[in-house]
Amino acid sequence: MRLTDLFTRTLRDAPADADLISHQLAIRAGLVRPVAAGIYALMPLGWRVIRNIAAILREEMNAINGQEVFFPIVQPAELWQMTGRWDTFGPVLQTFTNDAGRAFALGPTHEEVVAMLAAREIASYKQLPQHLYQIQTKYRNEPRARGGLVRLREFTMKDAYSLHTDYDDLDRFYERMYAAYERIFARVGVEAVPVEADTGAMGGRASHEFMLPHAAGEDTFAACDGCGYRANVETAEFTLDMPGPVDLLPVQKVATPDCKTIQAVADFIGVPTAQTLKAVFFMHEQPGQPDEFIFVVVRGDLEVNEAKLIKALGGGTLRAAADEDILASGSVPGYASPIGLKPGVTVVADRSVQVGANFVVGANDEGYHLTGVNVPRDFDPAVVADIAEAFDGATCGRCGAGTLRIERAIELGHCFKLGTRYSEAVGVTYLDEHGAERPVVMGSYGIGLERLAAAIIETHHDDWGIIWPSSVAPFQVHIVTLGGGEEIAGTAQQVYEDLIAAGCDVLLDDRSESPGVKFTDADLIGAPLRLTVSSKSLDKGGVEAKRRAERERIIVPLDTVIAWVQEQV
Repeated sequence: MRLTDLFTRTLRDAPADADLISHQLAIRAGLVRPVAAGIYALMPLGWRVIRNIAAILREEMNAINGQEVFFPIVQPAELWQMTGRWDTFGPVLQTFTNDAGRAFALGPTHEEVVAMLAAREIASYKQLPQHLYQIQTKYRNEPRARGGLVRLREFTMKDAYSLHTDYDDLDRFYERMYAAYERIFARVGVEAVPVEADTGAMGGRASHEFMLPHAAGEDTFAACDGCGYRANVETAEFTLDMPGPVDLLPVQKVATPDCKTIQAVADFIGVPTAQTLKAVFFMHEQPGQPDEFIFVVVRGDLEVNEAKLIKALGGGTLRAAADEDILASGSVPGYASPIGLKPGVTVVADRSVQVGANFVVGANDEGYHLTGVNVPRDFDPAVVADIAEAFDGATCGRCGAGTLRIERAIELGHCFKLGTRYSEAVGVTYLDEHGAERPVVMGSYGIGLERLAAAIIETHHDDWGIIWPSSVAPFQVHIVTLGGGEEIAGTAQQVYEDLIAAGCDVLLDDRSESPGVKFTDADLIGAPLRLTVSSKSLDKGGVEAKRRAERERIIVPLDTVIAWVQEQV
């Protein structure tokens, strides 16, 4: 391609709202252009990158017996209602009603469609296992689309689905998919870290995320410096220090004027924050049931993890309770206590309330707290579970010896062992070798392509622009001409044609711009190799060659340019 023909132009300045380097460079290099919040047009250079990523994904999926399909993005509501996700997936599920009054959703994922089709096609164990995948548009009505290509509303995903006779077969295939994901990330030049993860709205027995550690990431995981355990903070396990036995003190009400925070209360009474209890309030929503007010209690030095809390409640969704909800329970905001609540209020406590004694907690009376509070003597929660979020410096809950370190990260891919959740809901069964009907066991596996492109830029750039790995670069070679004259133009044209004939993707900068502009754009676009044709290089018998990631420049003789490029690529 010639730069004079390229639809997009480069930009010297990034948009004011672009915080991530990948967002800034994707805009400046002309890879993408914004259309609406969380919705971007892939321009010619950006689409070439996505196509190259897609080619790697296809190769790896085909290598583990994948069959490529293409499912509709518009999905009927009845399918989602059968699995219950129409009500539980949350506001990210974009729904609409057509002119005939039938409800649909724009697919954020395709488990329901796969289950429906499998119910029609699968009859016998002889047809299993199956591995289907697609590279297709998804839509999620993200409330906080951010980071350019990192969190989009409309995006491209490689989503794969596996169908099995039993969990053992799923486990065997899961290992193959896990290994394929490791190869994919290695091939695109990203050091993704696999971590155990919460199954969330997808459901199932287990899942793993592949994370790119990044200070500006939207996700967080915990890593043990001892045993190597890694898990998303939504599911990370940690241990609590076990204090020695102490005498239980009587409950006493004490004045705590102007002490509405945990730290203020602890300082005023003279105890560590770990000897206080924090109250957090939620409304719990489940399909077909009235919203339920949940009074959550956690040790004052810890934070509530909503993913763990939802699991402890058996599913559903959470939203913050309003002041009127809190007051209706008999609680006083800022001085709330699980003691003396109105009948029917559900109290859910973290396990930390059982590790310690003589806690300080609100008195449900403004300006007062209670000391000497103990569980279960003074209040008995309806549910006690691990609902606290792992923190930096916590003791690893897997080995019991190492220390957890918390890292921010960008999620790049997710693998789920779905089990029979969808097959039982939709009626996906098969007849085993004895003629008995059994539910099909499913798995689901996703990678976002635009997000992966952003991650590649985040890890492959310098102060001047993108440094693409050869495997995904929009062009392998960027030819720059300096100066006018037939010899320079003719030589550049010949090298350009010879490289294309040799199977290389080449971008020729044939513009009448200054050397500074051309070199700046070449660095910004980031092709792995740059060839410069100038009177100076021709006087030396060749072209000036430079790898984008290196400073060194060499003269490559004209008769060996093609061989040199092929060797480098």
